[in-house]
Amino acid sequence: MADNKGSGISGLTEAEAKEFHGMFITSFIAFTVVAIVAHFLAWQWRPWIPGPNGYESSDITPVLHQLTSMFT
Repeated sequence: MADNKGSGISGLTEAEAKEFHGMFITSFIAFTVVAIVAHFLAWQWRPWIPGPNGYESSDITPVLHQLTSMFT
């Protein structure tokens, strides 16, 4: 029978649990960075709180034209 000394409720050894934890933290940080960048870009495109004249007052149109011209 295998030696389960040091394994917890997950069935992982301490070394395996630390490796999994490291991968989990790394992927969580990467996901958070991607989410922050996506929210920033969405805010630049269409602010969630529009100005006094609504969305027409945003000055993002020149930036959008510049970005789209880079891909055409």
